[in-house]
Amino acid sequence: MSDSLLALVASRNHLRPTYQRELRDATECANITLMLGKDYDGQICSIARSLELVGERWTLLVVREIFHGRRKFSEMQRSLGVARNVLTSRLQRMVDEGIIERRPYSERPERYEYFLTEKGLDLWPVMIALMQWGDRYEQQPEGRPSIVVHKGECGGEIDDRRICKRCGKLLTVREAIAIEGPGMRASESLEAVA
Repeated sequence: MSDSLLALVASRNHLRPTYQRELRDATECANITLMLGKDYDGQICSIARSLELVGERWTLLVVREIFHGRRKFSEMQRSLGVARNVLTSRLQRMVDEGIIERRPYSERPERYEYFLTEKGLDLWPVMIALMQWGDRYEQQPEGRPSIVVHKGECGGEIDDRRICKRCGKLLTVREAIAIEGPGMRASESLEAVA
């Protein structure tokens, strides 16, 4: 690659906006959702039908939170930084669509935990593919935030096809677990300093 081409690529990378997490006003979120719509009228396509369910902003992140063991509303809201009414709406839609189920853990006050149904667990390959794609093309300078490994048996890391790199076994959702990667540890260190 020529020096001028390298300089152009480097300059464009510096213009790339950085992601900043912040709470949004609930009205602003509702207006954005109304403008974007939720369906794909006229699309005879399994991908479009799937996106109607899981393509809304926050939905796959809620699935990620549950996969990571954050099943209570307060845990998800704190981790995601999403407005309470938006999270309530997403959780209810996911319950209505059979992706998650609510289970009470406290009667007074009434509180629930959320668990993935079989339909929700079947999103695991999608989540792994998105995570691996993001790790490859949207790298963080500190490293990957989480790493999925073979639970119990050999502890090997899994690849984008859900195969353990150490023992070669094709894994199911129940045979893997996400652990903190260097990107998450670096993020937590920065938060502690702030």
